Amino acid sequence: MSPGPEPTAVIGAGSWGTALAIQLAREGHPTCLWGRDAEQLRSMQHARRNLRYLPGTHFPALLGIEPDLGVALASARDVLVAVPSQSFRATLAFMRQHLNPAARVAWATKGFEIDTGLLPHQVAHQVLGDRPGAVLSGPTFAAEVGAALPTAMTIASLDEDFAADLARNLSGPGFRAYTQTDIVGVEVGGAVKNVIAIGSGIADGMGFGANTRVALITRGLAEMMRLGLKLGATRHTFMGLACLGDLVLSCTDDQSRNRRFGMALGRGATVGEAAQGIDQVVEGHLAARAVREVAATAAVDMPICREVYGVLYEAKPVRSAVQALMGREVRSETE
Repeated sequence: MSPGPEPTAVIGAGSWGTALAIQLAREGHPTCLWGRDAEQLRSMQHARRNLRYLPGTHFPALLGIEPDLGVALASARDVLVAVPSQSFRATLAFMRQHLNPAARVAWATKGFEIDTGLLPHQVAHQVLGDRPGAVLSGPTFAAEVGAALPTAMTIASLDEDFAADLARNLSGPGFRAYTQTDIVGVEVGGAVKNVIAIGSGIADGMGFGANTRVALITRGLAEMMRLGLKLGATRHTFMGLACLGDLVLSCTDDQSRNRRFGMALGRGATVGEAAQGIDQVVEGHLAARAVREVAATAAVDMPICREVYGVLYEAKPVRSAVQALMGREVRSETE
């Protein structure tokens, strides 16, 4: 008799961690979900649902909730971390003593580390050392994954066997995972798209039309590509799911927290009021500061990201930010 599927641990019981755990279990893989909030975990154990983030999706039989991190990690061959970027380093450090030596670690975290400007794979290497790692990214909303609506995403890893294993484990009738090796490009896309989505939301909140939105998406992609190439990414990555795909999704659909946050700003809300209205982490808010610093260090021109930073951190009026973008010197589109 062949052995059954090896268990997977998902660390982070927010909307995305829960959705990925559901998808793994749905496809026949024993999955253990852990989060920091013990009360939330008890609620999930009792209701067999995440009542806060995914109330409409019941847990498959193979999804277990484990309040003890050591137990969650003890038998896991693969570990998937789904926490906000500002919690990523601390979460990995908390996990480190419990990981078995052969464990492979993947993450669905997006964004540069605020204090260092490092990408998630660089943080993971600093904290966990030399072990197989992978990043999951792409145009995905947790609620739609939980509802088994058709979804595609990218898994990037230098360990192609690990990427292929994750892709197979996640893939099924409603979910398609693709693999590649450009971790830098995938992670840069995931960081920058959130900032551009705030800018797109601002424009829509101000009542500008579809022309403006598409211009921001297209020029935002150019900014993303300039930074990624400078940091060592491969050009073709930016036309894929994790960059262009995720950018379009985040800039055009109201399920995007970053877009809704920007729309509130465009309608006249303060940064604090807009954040309070979302009531979840708005990754692009912190990402705007990190992207500005990384771009400055790399000497990469990112005018949309710069203006979004000005609105968020320098109290720049949104109309002045738009005027600054439209008043820039005429230049070649390919620059």
